[in-house]
Amino acid sequence: MDPTVVLVLCLSLLLLFSLWKQSHGRGNLPPGPTPLPILGNILQIDFKNLTKSLTKLSEVYGPVFTVYLGMKPTVVLYGYEAVKEALIDLGEEFSGRNIPPMNEKVNKGLGVIFSNGKRWKDTRRFSLMTLRNFGMGKRSIEERVQEEARCLVEDLRQTNTSPCDPTFILGAAPCNVICSVIFQNRFDYKDQQFLNLIGRLNENFRLVNSKIVQEKNNPQSEFTIDNLFVTVFDLFVAGTETTSTTLRYGLLLLLKHPEVTAKVQEEIERVIGRHRSPSMQDRSRMPYMDAVIHEIQRYIDLIPNSLPHATTCDVKFRNYLIPKGTQILPSLNSVLHDDKEFPKPEEFDPGHFLDKSGNFKKSDYFMPFSTGKRVCAGEGLARMELFLFLTSILQNFTLKPPVDTKEIDTTPLVSGFIHVPPFYKLSFIPV
Repeated sequence: MDPTVVLVLCLSLLLLFSLWKQSHGRGNLPPGPTPLPILGNILQIDFKNLTKSLTKLSEVYGPVFTVYLGMKPTVVLYGYEAVKEALIDLGEEFSGRNIPPMNEKVNKGLGVIFSNGKRWKDTRRFSLMTLRNFGMGKRSIEERVQEEARCLVEDLRQTNTSPCDPTFILGAAPCNVICSVIFQNRFDYKDQQFLNLIGRLNENFRLVNSKIVQEKNNPQSEFTIDNLFVTVFDLFVAGTETTSTTLRYGLLLLLKHPEVTAKVQEEIERVIGRHRSPSMQDRSRMPYMDAVIHEIQRYIDLIPNSLPHATTCDVKFRNYLIPKGTQILPSLNSVLHDDKEFPKPEEFDPGHFLDKSGNFKKSDYFMPFSTGKRVCAGEGLARMELFLFLTSILQNFTLKPPVDTKEIDTTPLVSGFIHVPPFYKLSFIPV
């Protein structure tokens, strides 16, 4: 038989199989756009602005819908009710993690971020216990963060009011906190080993890829050397880049909104003054600062679609039956930017977290760390760092942009997996 004919027949059979599999797999899945053979819906989705694409699809198919990224279905959860019902009310059933092939090949399902089942539960429990035990040392984590905040302030003084890009130093501070927890020691910001570590973290985060581990295997325990290496690296990645990016984006928003910065500094002056370091006890007496930090996290929507989940068993969800192992994509953006909970959600307004009396107002819609069983294990540490670092900076410096505030652009550089602020410079003027 002619090779061309054979090729055409093979491709035809593959397409037919693909169509059958997709049709068969869609049985009781939520509705969604009709997928193409093999390609699925990837031509109908703008991956440079995934959030916008999912919003448009939700307007057609509702809060729970299915898209095919290739031949595999992904169920999207859009809006607070759908996300809550799945990740909180049915937390165990939706607690799996879909592992991208690249991560599976490199880390082999180890660590706390890209692991599943007993390994994930044991490793997560270990990580939380470690953080609760204040970094396996005698000093509390708060003391470590306070020390790092003082070092951060001193390093910012050395800029001598010259315009500077804050990217490196705002990455070094949270990274040093993790170093202090894991290695019982912080590093000078100019230490070459420390610089190499930050460089590797930045490179891995940009590529959405991590973990370099040696190949060993001990099936008797989850606490192998391999798993420990990957877990430690997970802590560095999750505890450094996300906090660093939030700090960097936060300062940009404060530059854009000097009226907000002024109110924050007035509260700092009134509650803390200038002669002692901020502490976490101060937060309860600083509702405006608390609201500003929450609004920064809500507005920047750092990881708009969370990390993909997966069902741990066949799940009956609303009127659908979602098979075990199905990828689940919770749209955190749809929750953080819900206009019923946050009027004018596209505007930066700390009032979203204040009541009429100026007291801090909690919101169940505040999910920048995700929610449910897979909520970020380092949430408590991240909240502490954001409060102590930002408060220390604003206690000691006035932020001065090199351009008029009207020219400051807060549009993220990337709108797919993560929202990264545009590069900018500012001057730290001692108060």
